[in-house]
Amino acid sequence: MDLHRYAFSSMGCPCEIQFETDFESVARAAAAKAQTEVARLDEKYSHYRDDNWLARLCASAGSGRAIELDEEAANLIDFAAALHAQSAGRFDITAGALTKLWDLQSGRVPAQAQIDDAVARTGWHRVEWQRPYLRLPIAGMRIDFGGMVKEYAADRAAEICRQNGVTHGIVDLGGDLAVIGAHAGGSAWLAGIKSPRNPANVYATIQLARGGLATSGDYERVMIVDGKRYSHIVDPTNGRPVDSFASVSVLADSCLVAGAASTVAMLLGLEQGAAYLRELGLPWLAVDADGRTRGTIEVAAK
Repeated sequence: MDLHRYAFSSMGCPCEIQFETDFESVARAAAAKAQTEVARLDEKYSHYRDDNWLARLCASAGSGRAIELDEEAANLIDFAAALHAQSAGRFDITAGALTKLWDLQSGRVPAQAQIDDAVARTGWHRVEWQRPYLRLPIAGMRIDFGGMVKEYAADRAAEICRQNGVTHGIVDLGGDLAVIGAHAGGSAWLAGIKSPRNPANVYATIQLARGGLATSGDYERVMIVDGKRYSHIVDPTNGRPVDSFASVSVLADSCLVAGAASTVAMLLGLEQGAAYLRELGLPWLAVDADGRTRGTIEVAAK
């Protein structure tokens, strides 16, 4: 079978879909439909737009109105609520005010008064959620699906490819991977994990035959001020970027679950995060800030 590769950009990152098939027309059509779906999800859930569905939801904060969610958004909210409970409140999709405040492109650390104000507008425990109705009670509260939507989009793209006649392939959305199906010969795809302190290099290669693989870390979206590293993952309990693993990769039956687990581990920190992953029972591989590796994933020979 021939290998077909389709590169595109979405969700602020480089993306690629790879297929093995003898039928280029099938591959091309499936890739187009998958890219359309990723673009739809980016438009709907992007935290960086002021004209989309998410912006309209956030605009309702403090109005007293409950917003009726469609089934897709309601499912994501239910998933986020479960992660909030699992993470002792650290995975919190109402942290949008904090993630907006920590603008890593600015190169500036926010003042403590700004952080305190954003924390006061954060907290899933404050939200009224009676499916399918969501009410954000405090003006300025912001929902941020950033810890979920890219991984969900990878799963959706893989499913659309399968529905459109592709059985061997893989979706890569900025390093978050969803397997369409193993290689035509049955072998696994090889996924490279970037070295967190030298992202141009691959420090581990993982075999991926099914499900999804996601990585969270402090190296791609980061700013360094006065020698201190600030990652894009913000702990809503104190309003500051986490001081945690340099990188956490997780394998799961879906990219969404893998991404959620890796993010929760980052939020919980080195010891609690490792304990959480061990209890969860999913294969994982992590790198500490000092370069020490730990985890259960069997790393393929380079």
